[in-house]
Order: sequence, then C-alpha cells, then structure tokens
Amino acid sequence: MAMNVVHSADADDADLNTTINTTPLVDVMLVMLIIFLITVPVIVKVVPVALPNAHNIPTQTKLDNIVIAVDKDGNTFWNNAPIEPSQLHDRFVDELRRLGPKDQAKLEVHIRGDKEARFQAIGKVVAACMEAGIPKVAFLLEPHNDTDQ
Repeated sequence: MAMNVVHSADADDADLNTTINTTPLVDVMLVMLIIFLITVPVIVKVVPVALPNAHNIPTQTKLDNIVIAVDKDGNTFWNNAPIEPSQLHDRFVDELRRLGPKDQAKLEVHIRGDKEARFQAIGKVVAACMEAGIPKVAFLLEPHNDTDQ
C-alpha cells in the first residue's frame, strides 16, 4: 500500500496527506475476480449422471438364453458351436421368429468374451444383436473375489 507524504519546511503535521492509494489494491482484486470468473465455470461443468453401484447380480440361466462366446482369437461360438460372425444376424432373426411375439421379450443373449479378445469381435456380436432387435443383451463376467487384489 502506498501513502503520499508531502513534507515541507513550512508545513506542520496538519498539512500531511495521509490517504492510502487504493488503486493498486483495486487492480489486484479485479484481476483475481476475472481469474475466478473464468476458472470456476470450467471446474463446475460436469454432466449430472447417477453412477451405478458395482455389485454382482447372479444371472438366471434358462434354456431359451443364447450364450455367445468369443475367444481370444476372435472365434465366435453359439451355445458352444462355432459360428461365423456374419451369420449371427440371421440366426438371431430366426430365433425371434421361432419364439413368436409373446416370448420375444423373454429372449436374452449372454455374451462371454475372453479378457484378451479384441473389442471388434465382441462389437460385431453386439451390433448383430441390435440389428436383429434382441431385447436383452448381457455380458457374463467372473465373480469378483475381494481377496484377489
């Protein structure tokens, strides 16, 4: 903070200018205000999403469930029988027709993907499910063991 002091030989103490120069203080406060106004919206911008809690829900295995397995080499299996990924769409459509409109909502496809499998191979299975109109698609995982860390 600055203070203007005028000293002359003729003046006494009443003539001293003892006011504080607040211009530098105001300048610093304005700069800080601008910095806060710019940075706060960047920090606060977050899309409000309710994240799920991680827990294991055991799946009910039914005879109508279709299990698609993808091994680490990208080979695809329909209920343990090898199948080409290009044939999946037609097989899903045939399965939906076989079940009829009443039971189509109960059809589930469970995808078992090897942890070393390429995402592209599993993505082809998911895409075939979506194109055929499969109502429920699930990924089967190994149960998490809390002692393994």
